[in-house]
Amino acid sequence: MQEGLLLDAREEQAYRLLVGLSAARPSELAEVADLPQQEADEVLQRLQAKGLVAVQQSDGPIFRPLPPDVALGTTLLRRQESLEAARKTVAALSEEFRASASRRDAHHLVEVIVGADALRERLRDLQESAREEILWFCRANPLAMQGAENTEEYGALTRGVRYRAIYERALLETPGELDTIAEGVSWGEEARTLPTLPVRLAIVDRATAVCPLVRDDELGIGEPTAAIIGRGQLLDALLALFESHWEMATPVRLHAENPGEIEGLDDNERFLLSLLVAGVPDKSIASQLGISRRTVQRRLDRMMALAGVDTRTGLAFQAAKRGWL
Repeated sequence: MQEGLLLDAREEQAYRLLVGLSAARPSELAEVADLPQQEADEVLQRLQAKGLVAVQQSDGPIFRPLPPDVALGTTLLRRQESLEAARKTVAALSEEFRASASRRDAHHLVEVIVGADALRERLRDLQESAREEILWFCRANPLAMQGAENTEEYGALTRGVRYRAIYERALLETPGELDTIAEGVSWGEEARTLPTLPVRLAIVDRATAVCPLVRDDELGIGEPTAAIIGRGQLLDALLALFESHWEMATPVRLHAENPGEIEGLDDNERFLLSLLVAGVPDKSIASQLGISRRTVQRRLDRMMALAGVDTRTGLAFQAAKRGWL
């Protein structure tokens, strides 16, 4: 009999035949089942021991089938209880194993790399292997890679990888950076800005994070170092940090998602408006856009008139209210 079965194949066949016959002598069962007499006797004895048949004496034993749910119900209940106990034991042992493995293999969750070149190469490799999404905290004074050097972004965007980047305001005021950001946005990058960011950070496919370990006031001391962080609670915390800042950040827009709602604004004015709302000073906006401060003011005046307000604060409010950004 196979382990775990309530009835073996011969017992099940004999029981089914008895159900069809309603009652039978061993010789009758042997004939119907095409079994030797001795084997039919043994099968009936096993069925009787399991409570599946009753015996009547009338010129020899006559076997009658009994309801299987009554006979086997207790056995099934005991097995269910045994399986539940075994399941709880396996769950407890698995949890103990995972906890032990996490403590034992914690060093595998974080890898430290040293040097700007090594950090730059790892960032390139991760972007080239990305399949779904890349998240960035872009602070001023990058450690290993200037925005214009990150050509891997365009290849990833072409493959359908989603890019979400939050830029620190000071970075927007760095000469040439706005042009690089505008290029990325034109390729499909989603860009936002905040006055400050807590750390430098890149997260690829929600599976791997790169977080430099050098503080800004120590940038000139030794080689830059960064942590490569795999799946775990630390990565979960970094993802939550990014999402919370993404919600607070101001979008940097070059094109209207719904052109009909922003009729009258060209791309340059839309970009200028996003920089204004982000808090970038007029002088920096003018420098980055290659126009005079007077032109900046003239374009802002035109947008304020279009919005029906006479202050920059009112313009920012109307831009948010009307979905201009």
